[in-house]
Amino acid sequence: MLITKSYQDIPTKLDANGQPVRIFIISPHLPNYPNARFPGVVVFRRVFGIAFGPLRDFRIVCSEIYQVTGPVERFAGQIASRGYIVACPSVYHEFEGPEPIPYDVEGTDRGNKYKIEKKVEAYDEDATLAIDLLVNHVNCNGRIAATGMCLGGHLAFRAAFDSRVLASACWFATDIHSATLGKGKQDDTLVRVRRGDLTGRGEVMMIFGKQDTHVPRPGRDLIRQTLEDANVVSSFLEVQAQHAFIRDEHSKGRWDAALTHALFGCMMELFERTVARDLGTCSNVAADAEHVC
Repeated sequence: MLITKSYQDIPTKLDANGQPVRIFIISPHLPNYPNARFPGVVVFRRVFGIAFGPLRDFRIVCSEIYQVTGPVERFAGQIASRGYIVACPSVYHEFEGPEPIPYDVEGTDRGNKYKIEKKVEAYDEDATLAIDLLVNHVNCNGRIAATGMCLGGHLAFRAAFDSRVLASACWFATDIHSATLGKGKQDDTLVRVRRGDLTGRGEVMMIFGKQDTHVPRPGRDLIRQTLEDANVVSSFLEVQAQHAFIRDEHSKGRWDAALTHALFGCMMELFERTVARDLGTCSNVAADAEHVC
């Protein structure tokens, strides 16, 4: 399926500098079916950059905190080409314009600095605005999923607190186990899970590499136990890989293409089962828990 690319600048309330959040949109292109309706997916990454071309076309050019060309466009484009409208919010709009952050020591330091300067509430606002955009999109059917990697995996996890998000696939999500996201490095993600904010809601898929030094085994065990104790419908996939193993550029020798392909299929099975079809109201959440990837 062909895809088109565009963006919208959405005003925010929590940005003290008054900067809008730029949300990139990649959507299926069926010119003969202008009224076609598709489910929506919010894709979170750490930072986004663009390169302009004719007709306001763009390339999403980031991966993790580094704005390198290719990985995000390919990831989001693969989702969109399967019949989903993809919205990618620019995470660090409070600090940077849409220009790429260099893949170097200085760029790394900037990205990590911004991660703990931005308020958790501001991350949540960006997610809400992206979900609002999808729900109100003329070609969206209102059924929403979320996904992301690294910091984006954590943001996709938090997006599941929004009742409109029916599924979240979180790739090597950082800072959940340590509760160190955002300003003050004291987020409430697992606290909210324990108090039931995900119980009886959408499905969560967690994907980790067993050699991930950013989220070691005790951290992964804590996340898994917290989800299970709270009776959250979830899948927990641990594979033989390192952190950021799906990044196909500047991977530092960690990219595993075959494993990425297999797990991308697991994510799409989750999305196809939860948002691609409208099955009506679920009458048995416990029964649905048996049907996981």
